[in-house]
Amino acid sequence: MDFVLASNNKKKLEELKRILLPLGVNVMSAKDMGIDLHDIKETGITFAENALIKAESILKLTNLPSIGDDSGLMVDALGGEPGIYSARYAGPNASDSDRIKKLLFNMENVESEDRNAKFVCSICCLFPDGRKITANGECRGKIGFEPVGSNGFGYDPIFITEYGKTFAQLNSEEKDKISHRGNALRILSNKLKNMK
Repeated sequence: MDFVLASNNKKKLEELKRILLPLGVNVMSAKDMGIDLHDIKETGITFAENALIKAESILKLTNLPSIGDDSGLMVDALGGEPGIYSARYAGPNASDSDRIKKLLFNMENVESEDRNAKFVCSICCLFPDGRKITANGECRGKIGFEPVGSNGFGYDPIFITEYGKTFAQLNSEEKDKISHRGNALRILSNKLKNMK
């Protein structure tokens, strides 16, 4: 079964492919389909709403099963920021490094015991026949004081997991076992199996 992912994020595409391929699900990017995603406006106020908006947009453009994924980091000491604005936290053209610098600057006076955070992922799958599957996943951890590790993307170098390592220090298999996206995709994969 082919799905089109409503994202230009190569790392996100790799994660979805890695986890869903064993189920016989082939995930293609919008770019593979020649679709420009810049017109999709994430106007939702939750991760789930934005995932639905993305999936609906791709379904309308391709009439193929679509996957919308919205995910981000929520930091307790910052009242849940950056939240749904994780990718735009330091401005529209900011790099991962810019976003990390801004987050660490905003937390410079926060003690280690108060640096709790979680990654959240909402996934929405839509089918041309009207069926809809949703799944949500979380991963709790802490925000470090400086970036550590070279794997992953986004805020991975400052998110310390239950293993005492950042996401960026884990290999793909280790990360998939505990990550918010891995947790959401396991739920999704069970729902896909039961749907047949």
